[in-house]
Amino acid sequence: MSKSLTDEVKAPTSTDRRLMYYISLLGFFAIFSTSISKNPVLPLFMQSIGSSDAVIGLISAISPFAGIMFSFPVGVLSDRLGRRRLLITAGAIFLIAPLLYIFIDQPLWMIPIRFFHGTATAILGPVISAIIVERFFERKGEMLGKYASSTLIGRTFAPLTGGIILSFFSAYPGLFRFQMVYVAAAIAAVPVFVMTLFYREKSDRPLKVITLSVFKESFVNFFSHRRLRGIAFVDMATYFAFGTFETFLPIFLASSGFDPYQTGIIFAVQVLMIATTKPVFGWIADRIDKRIQICVGLLLCGIAIAAIPLSSSFSHFIVISIGAGLGISLSTVATSAYVADLAKKEELGASMGALSSTMDIGHSTGPIVTGLIITVAGFTAGFFTSFLLVVVVTGVFVWSGFE
Repeated sequence: MSKSLTDEVKAPTSTDRRLMYYISLLGFFAIFSTSISKNPVLPLFMQSIGSSDAVIGLISAISPFAGIMFSFPVGVLSDRLGRRRLLITAGAIFLIAPLLYIFIDQPLWMIPIRFFHGTATAILGPVISAIIVERFFERKGEMLGKYASSTLIGRTFAPLTGGIILSFFSAYPGLFRFQMVYVAAAIAAVPVFVMTLFYREKSDRPLKVITLSVFKESFVNFFSHRRLRGIAFVDMATYFAFGTFETFLPIFLASSGFDPYQTGIIFAVQVLMIATTKPVFGWIADRIDKRIQICVGLLLCGIAIAAIPLSSSFSHFIVISIGAGLGISLSTVATSAYVADLAKKEELGASMGALSSTMDIGHSTGPIVTGLIITVAGFTAGFFTSFLLVVVVTGVFVWSGFE
């Protein structure tokens, strides 16, 4: 393998630290803006304009599909054209997309708009990850964790804010209360766009024509690398399990007689756990063998989800939520850092994009596959599927990642 990033390690400067605060704030507003656009407003908005449950489900899957399609190509482009150009593109989409929702009165128009909006996060994720790794290589796990925590804070506050806006304008007729939520999303995106304009790279990269062979070469380089391929499977399995958890645990709890507020507490505990521990686990990943941390986190997540149908009390589900949150936090912060250890310097963005795409594949297929299994064989089999996948992928990762 060619010269890696480890050959050019530099201590972080005060400028780099300020950059970390800068992009964390950017990430907070970006994820707040995109999250308030979908939770809880999106399904309610779609129902109000006559969408069926099937159409709502289809529209909900469109945004992750954009991540599957674009995260890898975006990473390749950022390696060749520079991070700044891609960031500005994402900032413009974050700003424009919420305004488009205001004009919708037919359900199917939501499909292209949700796809367009989804490209913003598909761009932001791999590009920001590549920036952090380049500037903070020796502390990349810790800094990736801090950035992830800032986005989780935005993701946590967005539904609360959206719900308040919907309630405040509930007396107004028609679609006005939904439109006000999307106005708020656009307002939150203003600092995102402005901050991307002010971002400066250490060295500008000239514009040049990118051929299909470049994308093919980057794709082959990533997925032909045994260890990188193993990490991609880990993230896919982690988010398969997470998608299952967030989709079917509320249904399972409702069928077991739990009140909605209890379900909210259980999920809030998990989000809080991930947000507070990612910087710590990132700091640990910089100092221990990342492969061990990845395996422990992945197995912990799988065990927690397998325990769902075996539990019955509120306290048990709190413990399960904590366990799943810790597992996700442990694993995901270490996978990004481990990819950076292995990736070629000139293909860092492409590698982060490939990891993001496989993550979205897992996040999208988890609810679909588990839903089919639950329909045929019940909750126990459905939740056990995630555990079984986690065990298999852990074995594949150990085989691919350890010599």
